Amino acid sequence: MAITAALIKQVREETGAGMMDVKKALEEAEGDVARAKEIIRAKGIQAAGKREGRKAQEGVIASTVIGEDGEQFGYALEVNSETDFVAKTPKFVDFADKVLADGIEAEAATVDEVLEAPAGDNETVKTAVEEAAALFGEHVKLGQFARIQGPHVEIYAHKKSAEMPPSIVAMIATDEKGADVAHEAALQISAMGARWLTREDVPADVVESERRVATEKSLAEGKPEQIVPKIVEGRLNAFYKENVLLEQAYVKDPSKTVGDLFREVDGHALAFVRLEVGKAEEAASDE
Repeated sequence: MAITAALIKQVREETGAGMMDVKKALEEAEGDVARAKEIIRAKGIQAAGKREGRKAQEGVIASTVIGEDGEQFGYALEVNSETDFVAKTPKFVDFADKVLADGIEAEAATVDEVLEAPAGDNETVKTAVEEAAALFGEHVKLGQFARIQGPHVEIYAHKKSAEMPPSIVAMIATDEKGADVAHEAALQISAMGARWLTREDVPADVVESERRVATEKSLAEGKPEQIVPKIVEGRLNAFYKENVLLEQAYVKDPSKTVGDLFREVDGHALAFVRLEVGKAEEAASDE
């Protein structure tokens, strides 16, 4: 595959690495973007803290919990504006709440289904969103949508400042006993951004990629080949502890894990999701 300027630009934006580093990685990967990213990570030249797929957007995340037939359902919807000036207005927040309510009423499961939901006066949410652009004087669109259910659903909505609406929403579904620590778990999800509930939920291709990067990084550091497998397993465990909710150190007491919190009350976490304004959907678990 030809290494084009557009391809280099894409990988630079997604990794934060320099142009020549990106070009060399793409050449080594023969144009395979995913492989080039792995090479960049293995060489330690990815910009610190750079998130792939980051979106420069403002907005609000509307959320609610509804109980029904012994089950609770949690819903969250991201509604984007161009500026935080618009996002923090009561009218925009009310608009987001109304769109979420329309989506719930239509039993929507995806953003596309929310857009197709009736919104009164013989219009759809899609039409209402298009008309909102004229009302607010900015481009308005829907971002992420999430629905979660269980015997208990806890929501924590985080505001980056007192005058702003929620920009991060963490939702977790638990069994009845797990409800005792659900709030603490939701705070943890909001603050630490777990991606999966258990290590078994981590996709095999993600594990393989992490293993490959850890191996190449260890070899590049000059570690003896005979001990590289042990080092790789250690780095994989560190990856799990950072990204798997039940294996994360509890922020209020690092001597225990989030999994320990649930074991102490003989409860279970069933699923969770975290939405953040302007970011790709981070973590969701079905079990």
